[in-house]
Amino acid sequence: MKTLPLAPILAALFCTAALFPISVNGVEVAESLAVGGKPLALNGAGNRTKFGMTMYVGALYLERRSADAAAILAAPGPAAIRLHMVSSLITSARMEEATREGFEHATGGQIAPIKGEIEAFIQIFRAPIKPGDRFDLAFDPAAGTLISKNGAPAATIAGDAFRRALFGIWLCEKPAQESLKKALLGGGR
Repeated sequence: MKTLPLAPILAALFCTAALFPISVNGVEVAESLAVGGKPLALNGAGNRTKFGMTMYVGALYLERRSADAAAILAAPGPAAIRLHMVSSLITSARMEEATREGFEHATGGQIAPIKGEIEAFIQIFRAPIKPGDRFDLAFDPAAGTLISKNGAPAATIAGDAFRRALFGIWLCEKPAQESLKKALLGGGR
């Protein structure tokens, strides 16, 4: 019986692993996406849970992987967060309430400078939300924060302060959920 060297087999296994999508709670999460023509790699992905049930799967995309939330929030380059809605318990009203609370936490209660931008963003959640919906929140330094629902453009919101606050919902000191923050920072990969 002939044995094969183990190193080439392991190398082939690790090289092909990147070809398969990552699955989080049954949701296939893309390994990469592009913003403003720049490729972004998946930094991490995880579940947003409430009452023990998964509400959505979130994924963070960056130019270079990082586990430093403060550095990610300070970086002026392209980045994206993708939200895959999983639960039928997420309604427009609940999403609006959670988003407003997230902005309060992300800004330390100082929402006044970006109040108009927050209101424009909240409008996106006024349409019904159902399981399977996908929201992309992508920051392009040349254009602002590009928001789409199910691949269709929904809004563009200018300003780096808004971008920092929006991404801060998941990455600030008091995030939407600590375990999701850890997963977005690569702790779940």
